[in-house]
Amino acid sequence: MGKLAVRALRAVLAVVLAGTVCVQALMVWVLVSGSDPEDGSLPLTPMRLIAVLGMMSAQVALVCVWRLVTMVRRGTVFSHTAFRYVDGVIGAIVAAALLWFAVTAINAPGQREDPGVTVIMGGVGLAILGVALIVLVLRMLLAQAVARDVEAAQMQAELDEVI
Repeated sequence: MGKLAVRALRAVLAVVLAGTVCVQALMVWVLVSGSDPEDGSLPLTPMRLIAVLGMMSAQVALVCVWRLVTMVRRGTVFSHTAFRYVDGVIGAIVAAALLWFAVTAINAPGQREDPGVTVIMGGVGLAILGVALIVLVLRMLLAQAVARDVEAAQMQAELDEVI
């Protein structure tokens, strides 16, 4: 991974992380201060709470990706330490999917006349879970690469002994 790509990715991650922290802080302030302009059409307080938790899951994923990019840059991504961060990304994606399903459940009673919206929202939740499964497959590929790296290191050590 080139230096320019790493810098660009880190810049994007930093901007998104800073933006989510600011929005999250404002939403928590609205929830705590009691100045929620709820008009009764939607349960905004639960939606805001879910949004805060959703941003938290995104922040976990961002930090994990940042750490993985650092490991890639250092050339240490093919180690057992990387699994912790990949597992963090998978957990954050699953949490986001569960939160999306909660949004779908909160929104469903208002969609009785048009249940297609709820079905579409459920489909989006399944798609989010699909992303978690894709990352899980990538984790398995990382496991294979780490195993091959360990095997190659052992073979190199044996070759060094022979020489």
